Amino acid sequence: MTLEIDILTLFPAMLAGPLAESIPGRIQEQGLATIRVRDLRDWGLGRHRSVDDAPYGGGAGMILRPEPVAAAIDAVRRPDSTVILLDPAGEVFRHARAADLATRTHLVFLCPRYEGVDERIRSLVDLELSIGDYVLTGGELPALVVIDAVIRLLPGAIEEASTAEESFAAGLLEYPQYTRPPTFRGMDVPAILTSGDHGAVDRWRHEQALERTRRRRPDLLDRDASEPA
Repeated sequence: MTLEIDILTLFPAMLAGPLAESIPGRIQEQGLATIRVRDLRDWGLGRHRSVDDAPYGGGAGMILRPEPVAAAIDAVRRPDSTVILLDPAGEVFRHARAADLATRTHLVFLCPRYEGVDERIRSLVDLELSIGDYVLTGGELPALVVIDAVIRLLPGAIEEASTAEESFAAGLLEYPQYTRPPTFRGMDVPAILTSGDHGAVDRWRHEQALERTRRRRPDLLDRDASEPA
């Protein structure tokens, strides 16, 4: 099954490059995902394809008008669509949500600009997502973050063990990783990793993941993480 993604944006060029490179590009070449970037101005109003206007009540900045945004959503929405608004007030995006979205068949990402969208547009979306407690110039970068996190979880996208053991997959940060050389600037690779005892390595990795999470992200330990996944 191919995951289809439509992105509604005023700045298509911001998305084309990152989506064509590395793992996202390969995933599309393999036919696991199809990503279409659509210019919101195609649904703009009048001769100048206007998409924004000043806010009622005054204030700085411009607001995306509801008519072109609604028309764009209507044009791409299907019965199986999940329409997502990238917004600082949305649900904080986490691994569990990425895994959930990876099971869908059609995702539509709405990338706001300026001071955001007319409030009435929120009634037309299925989900609002935020990638953190800060404000960016638009929704394009958050859309890239969410899409990258989602499509790498598609079956066949990357080696299954890679996604099973990485940070957040089991509610913990990932354990420390080492490669050659065995000694670098006086720091040695832990001997247990070269012992050949796979059971001991698994136990060490879980203990290290638990300790790293305890030190750096204790909030993740609210759930039961006392046993290996």
